[in-house]
Amino acid sequence: MSIRKRSAIALLLALAALSTLPALAAGATKARKAGKRAAPPTAAAASVFPYPVEETTLDNGFRIVTIPYDSPGTIAYYTLVRTGSRDEVEKGHSGFAHFFEHMMFRGTAKYSQKQYADLVKRLGADSNATTSDDWTRYYLVGPSSELETMMDMESDRFQNLKYDEQTFRTESLAVYGEYNKSIASPFQPMIEKLRDLAYARHPYKHLPIGFVDDIKAMPDSYQYSLQFFQRFYRPENCILIVVGDVDPQKVVALAKRYYGAWQRGYKAPDIEPEPPQSEAKTGHIDWPSPIHPQMVVGYHVPAFSVDSPDSAALELVGQLLFSDSAPLYQDLVVNKQWVDFIGSDSGDHRDPYLFTITSRVHTEDQLAKVKEAVDQAIAGLQKGPIDPQRLARIKSHLRYEFALGLVSPRSVADAVTEALYLTGRVDTINRRFEQYQKLTAADVQRVAQQVFRPQNETFVTVSHKAGPKTGTPGAAQGGSHE
Repeated sequence: MSIRKRSAIALLLALAALSTLPALAAGATKARKAGKRAAPPTAAAASVFPYPVEETTLDNGFRIVTIPYDSPGTIAYYTLVRTGSRDEVEKGHSGFAHFFEHMMFRGTAKYSQKQYADLVKRLGADSNATTSDDWTRYYLVGPSSELETMMDMESDRFQNLKYDEQTFRTESLAVYGEYNKSIASPFQPMIEKLRDLAYARHPYKHLPIGFVDDIKAMPDSYQYSLQFFQRFYRPENCILIVVGDVDPQKVVALAKRYYGAWQRGYKAPDIEPEPPQSEAKTGHIDWPSPIHPQMVVGYHVPAFSVDSPDSAALELVGQLLFSDSAPLYQDLVVNKQWVDFIGSDSGDHRDPYLFTITSRVHTEDQLAKVKEAVDQAIAGLQKGPIDPQRLARIKSHLRYEFALGLVSPRSVADAVTEALYLTGRVDTINRRFEQYQKLTAADVQRVAQQVFRPQNETFVTVSHKAGPKTGTPGAAQGGSHE
């Protein structure tokens, strides 16, 4: 699970919660049919996610997850659509999951775009949306007294979104503007190049915003956009998460009223699996203006799972090798001062993704030295002994750093949303931390040996070389968006 840093005060609050609240989550998250509420959960030993979870599934497949949380007068109202860029399998139509993040604020016959925005303002609510490879998420954080108003607004746009072709074209051009803004710095083009090289078939080949050629062609895809909405924005592909000062029975009763008539119709895409990578791949981008050189290394890893220790072990690898306290970080950032930063991401995704290592170095001649240092650190982990005390400290750090983040309805909803998009189950949170506790040094080394192999590696750099340049930053060596 992704871990966010919080304040020391928040950590103390979270630790207090962990010491006093029972593990109610795991026993209360079993899916319910036909609108029947879960029985009250029973107490168990303390868990990293300590809050009671009530889950209900309506007849149309729409799920409602309610988590009472001590936040007087405030709730977080999230709608998770389990569709992201991984679902964009039709050639020439990447970027539509992200596009609907924009379009969903364009209004309906009942609430126009201005009326929706004015109502959010009147509520004093925080409203926004985000899109990733595996999901699209919409949220409101506002007064609990306005739960029914929120449900009326949100259920309406999810069932009755309305826009004409001109509105569609205007918004698609705005997406192209967003893309151009994002490639003004080298990080996104570097990640685009990495994924383009590392993937041959799977939609993870492109970022959520889409291939640039598809974005340019998007204004002419109005009819396709209507089909996309009808296909993916269906009740059985969406989950409502309400956290805060709420009564679960009231949430379910309102959900039946406002979402009960929503018609089924979700059609899962046929996603072609990515074949194993058989040889090392490299790419480079010549940046047109002076920058500090950057590098990213990617290794294919299994899909997220709590039934296997591998993805949990990869999180520990990241902590052992690339956290701020790791010897490599201290050597490259603090002592030698070759790099501004170095870090990793263990790649938690619904399908097999990439473990990535990124760094920004001071001079181009240091790129090779930093890459060599990374390779040596990985080899040392694969072959040498792992200090069991350090491993235990990392496990404890991950547990309590996660726990300290559960300090508001929004942060709790974020954690639950992540579990739901990955596996569809809230108890994924506790099961992941149970995996951490079971992991041994031998498990970590086994996974490191399996993943960090030369033929499984993709390495991309970006730097500026003095002299006249032609073309654009994206016109780099290796790979294509075909």
